[in-house]
Amino acid sequence: MAINLDAFWMPFTANRDFKKAPRMLAKAKDMHYWTPEGRQILDGTAGLWCVNAGHARPRIVEAIARQAAEMDFAPPFQMGHPLAFELADRLLKYTPEGLNRVFFTNSGSESVETALKIALAYHRVRGEAQRTRLIGRERGYHGVNFAGTALGGMGPNRKMFGSSLSGIDHLRHTHDLARNAYTKGQPEHGAELADDLERLVALHDPSTIAAVIVEPMAGSTGVLLPPKGYLQRLRDICDKHGILLIFDEVITGFGRMGSPFAAQHYGVTPDMITAAKGITNGCIPMGAVFAKQAIHDAFMQGPEAAIELPHGYTYSGHPMACAAALATLDIYDEENLLTRSSQMHAKMESAIHSLKGLPHVVDLRNTGLVGAIEFAPRAGAAPGRRAFEVFLGCWEAGLLVRAAGDNIAISPPLIINDSQIDQIASTLEKVIKQIA
Repeated sequence: MAINLDAFWMPFTANRDFKKAPRMLAKAKDMHYWTPEGRQILDGTAGLWCVNAGHARPRIVEAIARQAAEMDFAPPFQMGHPLAFELADRLLKYTPEGLNRVFFTNSGSESVETALKIALAYHRVRGEAQRTRLIGRERGYHGVNFAGTALGGMGPNRKMFGSSLSGIDHLRHTHDLARNAYTKGQPEHGAELADDLERLVALHDPSTIAAVIVEPMAGSTGVLLPPKGYLQRLRDICDKHGILLIFDEVITGFGRMGSPFAAQHYGVTPDMITAAKGITNGCIPMGAVFAKQAIHDAFMQGPEAAIELPHGYTYSGHPMACAAALATLDIYDEENLLTRSSQMHAKMESAIHSLKGLPHVVDLRNTGLVGAIEFAPRAGAAPGRRAFEVFLGCWEAGLLVRAAGDNIAISPPLIINDSQIDQIASTLEKVIKQIA
């Protein structure tokens, strides 16, 4: 049956171009998608950085169906249901020590918005209401709500929507092709870029800055890894000036780096972590903010019957999302998926760096089960066009990858095996050789 494509205004998509030649997915299982025509596609992106345990896992499917039949919805304001409390407590098994309070959201964008609002409110309840400035980073991505867009550092995502929020500034990004091209793992050079925060502190006055938010690894701009020592220097500067440090781990959370969170992988603990995606294996929208107890406790003042934080969502801690998340965590535990990336790291690294020397490739980056290929821009063409053509070529060859500007990003489900990693590398090699 023919489908009318007109009504759906697609997100982050060239709608007119897509609807001329749609790329449709109709079924998924484990490491693969299938098109409506039955063509098999190897999932090299874990859906959209989220299907960490592979597709259509029976345990998760059954948990969702069971919960839908038992209780489909429960109001989260002034009411509760057992699964939300069970899940919050269970999640503390995976978070860095000290981050032991959980606020549920429905997406990474909402998690970012929540963490930033908590940061502003935290300083206010402590008597430092003048701390209203927020610091992001160039080439960062923090979702699509107003605060996340303003703090993000991706020009095309920002320019469409005007000046957005005031009181925002940005650190310089850490991508340094001249010194760090073709690095395996963390770059050696660039820790001093964290000192850019001291420049902003001097410019704005530290007593006006509420929080700094960064992705430990910037995924959406092409897998930009933090230079060795960079995150610790940010932590030290924030501590020095009483600024909260927020790690946006929507992509890196739940095993992508080889630890439950990148904070553990890099040995740096922030004041808050934003998460989503892998928390439910992408099955049902859900997100979370993990906060230090001291942040939570600062709000627990005044009359006990008063609402301490006037913030939340209709679907915070949704029963079916909680059921999906608990089943997802069971799979992560039983199959050791949250640490599997560390075991597969060498294989992925070898596969990614085997592409060195191919036409137009100017950098290769990797960590855990994630990698990126950066291309030289094509003269006279729109930015990212060469990478997008590689994405299209891989799609036709039976592989789903992600184009991010002039980069191709690889982030497969954590269940991937060696032969499937080889398939990703060989397909990319074949396609890249065909692109002018």
